[in-house]
Amino acid sequence: MISEPSLPHPGLIVLFGSGETSPTGRKIFEGIMQKLPRSPRLVLLETPAGFELNSSRVIGRVGEFFSHRLQNHAPCVEIIPARKRGTAYSPDNPQVVSPLLDADLIFMGPGSPSYAIRQLRDSLAWQYLIARHRLGAVLALASAATVAISACALPVYEIYKVGEELHWIDGLDLFSLYGLRLVFVPHWNNQEGGAELDTSRCFMGQMRFMQLMEMLPDDMTIIGLDEKTALIMDPANCECHVRGLGKVTLIHTGHKHAPDSMSASQNPASMLRGTDEDLVIIANQRHGHFHQYEDEDTFPMDEIGQFHAFHPETNLPSEIWQKALQSANDKRGASIPIPPLEVLSMVEARQVARQRGEWAQADSIRLQVEKLGWKIVDTRDGPQIEKVS
Repeated sequence: MISEPSLPHPGLIVLFGSGETSPTGRKIFEGIMQKLPRSPRLVLLETPAGFELNSSRVIGRVGEFFSHRLQNHAPCVEIIPARKRGTAYSPDNPQVVSPLLDADLIFMGPGSPSYAIRQLRDSLAWQYLIARHRLGAVLALASAATVAISACALPVYEIYKVGEELHWIDGLDLFSLYGLRLVFVPHWNNQEGGAELDTSRCFMGQMRFMQLMEMLPDDMTIIGLDEKTALIMDPANCECHVRGLGKVTLIHTGHKHAPDSMSASQNPASMLRGTDEDLVIIANQRHGHFHQYEDEDTFPMDEIGQFHAFHPETNLPSEIWQKALQSANDKRGASIPIPPLEVLSMVEARQVARQRGEWAQADSIRLQVEKLGWKIVDTRDGPQIEKVS
């Protein structure tokens, strides 16, 4: 039997708490770049800072970081000035945003989360970004962009700078198709306020953040990202990795966990030593629990929630998906066969079974996939799906 080229799996999602251009960020990106083709195409989306008069300079500094600090990888860096709808530099302008379809890595970062959400929701830029990521591009998000992709996003400037009442806004909800309801909070351990002002929890402070938590539905998982720390989510292998100087904090309820996972009220005092007291209070209020992970820690994605697969074309206009496929085919020099949703779901289920050591179940799923005319090839970068004939 001859195998056709396999469908690329979704790319990594790299979420920074801050410090994406610091020496720590450089080290994290070095690891990411090693997984990309030689001379990767890096596309930087200017949108989150598009309201600022110097937005080109804001994103330009990130471009200089990639070009000069990661020059050993000979990256091709391109900035997309998709600043504001209704202008020549609109995120709906095909001429402006088309480079997204050829990206190996897409970066978004500093600016305003609420502005980014208004400009990107249902935009052509967002659809291109999603389509390209589903075909293998890495998403690297920092600061405002990390907040913006949440299911419920924190309007940081409106509360911290303007003094609006505590509230959440609807985010871009990147992980909804994976079945995950996630809220990301960068700058989790921020200390800019010193002894006089608590600026942790993305400048909200612990007390205000506890009030904000009471406003969230119980099914939300909150992910706090310390500064100069990244959470690397790998949908292909159903794994998460922590890199950097700080911690990643998960607060959640309502789904099955490993036997050794306990609620805050069950944790002995020795396990909480060095933990912020507000985490214990919040977890108890929500009848849930929390986890904290540090540099080099790895944990399964179902530690966050019940992760599941979806067909790559789901929730994308057909013409957008076809453009993304054509661009991917041009890069590969071959046609990409698209597995049905049933096969994709089975592949994800097999990955979960393998992580849990349920080898008989994993083998059974592999045989079912083969009966449907597809073959699973396990690689270091995750399972590849090949059409057999």
